[in-house]
Amino acid sequence: MSASQTTAGNTAESAAVRDVVPFRTAVRTWFAISLQTFGGPAGQIAVMQRALVEEKRWIGQQRFNHALSYCMLLPGPEAQQLAVYVGWLLNGTRGGLAAGTLFVLPGVVALLALSALYVAFGTTAAVTGLFAGLAPAVVVIVAQAVWRVGRRSLTHPALIALAVASFAALALFAVPFPLVVAVAALIGWLLARLAPQTLRPAAAHAADDGPPPLIADDALHAERPSRHRALRILGLGLLLWGAPLAAVAVLTGTGSVFTTQGLFFSGTALVTFGGAYAVLAYVAQQAVQHYGWLGAGEMVRGLALAETTPGPLIMVVQFVAFLGAYRDPGALNPWAAALLGALLTTWVTFVPCFLFIFLGAPYIERLRGNRSVSAALTGITAAVVGVIANLAVYFALHTWFANVDDRTWGPLHLQLPDLSTVRPTALAITCAALVMVFALKWSVLRVLGVCAVLGLAVAGVTALG
Repeated sequence: MSASQTTAGNTAESAAVRDVVPFRTAVRTWFAISLQTFGGPAGQIAVMQRALVEEKRWIGQQRFNHALSYCMLLPGPEAQQLAVYVGWLLNGTRGGLAAGTLFVLPGVVALLALSALYVAFGTTAAVTGLFAGLAPAVVVIVAQAVWRVGRRSLTHPALIALAVASFAALALFAVPFPLVVAVAALIGWLLARLAPQTLRPAAAHAADDGPPPLIADDALHAERPSRHRALRILGLGLLLWGAPLAAVAVLTGTGSVFTTQGLFFSGTALVTFGGAYAVLAYVAQQAVQHYGWLGAGEMVRGLALAETTPGPLIMVVQFVAFLGAYRDPGALNPWAAALLGALLTTWVTFVPCFLFIFLGAPYIERLRGNRSVSAALTGITAAVVGVIANLAVYFALHTWFANVDDRTWGPLHLQLPDLSTVRPTALAITCAALVMVFALKWSVLRVLGVCAVLGLAVAGVTALG
């Protein structure tokens, strides 16, 4: 790439249409990446880094890391947003659309098929045994997420205290999740001003090895930000985001399950800081206890299905919507209702990701080194540890015990298990999963596969007995 192609004087139009790599080549690469995106955001980001930074040398490591830092500031699945951002750098708007769509498409198709199989055969002994093995594995996988995020993020006692306070606010006092996120961001900002020693700066990244990348760390100047561009993208993005929801509200009524799901998951798309694990406790609480779309045990099974499919884990909301719409179809056929609910929920969950990237990417250089933004993100990340821990406790209780009661004492809101309804099989498989994850360090898919086999084996022995 010549220096003239990357000068700051490039017009927005030329930057928008220039292809750093052939578009067809990029599409084939994004499709190949989409089939490998198992194991949560850490695994997905690792796949992109290996393919784009190390193997193809399309983008430099520091540029890749800076893009990831920007995506971490946004609500929504950071790995998918990173794909949109890098796709935009490589091939403009159409590159971002292709990368982001392909990143989630295999997971959408796979989870739709698995949701339909669950609804059709979920009560059979084989499927029951399968989920009896998967659910304990999910508990351990979420616990591993707590450990990984905590070890990396809680670098000072003040941040540990913030994580514990966030856990208590959710688990003991039922504080709304968005409020926890907002307060954590404020505390992070205050810590940076009043006690900056509590916030350790990120370690510097090593320089790239190998031939220079096509997108160097300091050479590419993409579209220039402008008020006209921002207003155009914002207007189009909001129209695309809201039009299907408005159409559903007109056709099925404002009180239908489809409108309710569309509004609810549109809201969660704006507060999904810290990845899927962070917001799932809030989604589970509302979907199970408030709306009654599915049971607590089914929420665990939905996450198990999402863990076994490629794409962001937040895709579990598709399973939630599928079951909720199937069970309350209104005037529609239950299967048509389930498909509509699932696709509408997927749409309102992921369209904002494209909007955030296309709207904010040209301003990304202005965020470089911004201490206030970094401090707020550090506070949110610390709170996310407590949020994920709350999710682990929630899943564990509903996996290990058949009955869990809600109790209220003054400001306290607790979930207490009925000890007489303990599930020995679930406890045993959980222990096995702990060994596989923490001692043997097996991959997520391998752990899920072995636990599924254990659950099927127990179901088979029980049926024979």
